[in-house]
Amino acid sequence: MFRTAETLDPILAPSPAPTPLSASDRIRYRLISADARYHANDNIAAFILPGELEELKAEVENRMQEVLRALVIDTESDHNTNETARRVARMFLTEVFRGRYVPMPAITEFPNASRLNQMMLVGPLAVRSACSHHLCPIMGKLWIGIMPNEHSNLIGLSKYARISDWIMGRPQIQEEAAMMLADELERRVKPDGLALVMAADHACMHWRGVKDNGASMTSSVMRGAFQKDATLRREFLALLQQKGD
Repeated sequence: MFRTAETLDPILAPSPAPTPLSASDRIRYRLISADARYHANDNIAAFILPGELEELKAEVENRMQEVLRALVIDTESDHNTNETARRVARMFLTEVFRGRYVPMPAITEFPNASRLNQMMLVGPLAVRSACSHHLCPIMGKLWIGIMPNEHSNLIGLSKYARISDWIMGRPQIQEEAAMMLADELERRVKPDGLALVMAADHACMHWRGVKDNGASMTSSVMRGAFQKDATLRREFLALLQQKGD
């Protein structure tokens, strides 16, 4: 029998090709290397390269298929679950958790040329998110009060909805979501005061656990003039009541 150097000495045998890193591993490596946080409610778009979102979708689909298998769900002969893993992967990455994986949408800002200094009330805007504890839906409404000054940046009504949708499209808890949204609006608009009220129902309370259909949560953030001026704060809250939403 003819014997090669590799069969005579295993050390000379060629090493197997390294297994390529998955998209999630590559993205995670970049985040850790940059000492960047990647909690459920963080946006990680800056660490995702072109084409990797599609790879990530395929990876999530494969992992979701294993979850269904572990749940003893027949995805081969059951026509209702044939494509469930693919649908869930697409839903997570491009719909309900989209705010984690894409950059902030373009927001046009205008100078306050008219030097507006009266309160503006925006809302109700739809709140659609998910609890990071059980990935159950959080659904509700949001109201925003803005007290601009001559140096504020003004944004269009639809832009408030875009920013809110981007922030809310991540797994999180409501209290932190309200704070993150307030931070982003303050940074962009630079108002004298900002008020935010978010009221939402949590499916993790309705669908599981205590299964209390009447439970909901209201979070508020008051900053600047709204925090210091009780009269302005009362005016904002009174306008919410008048709208009846």
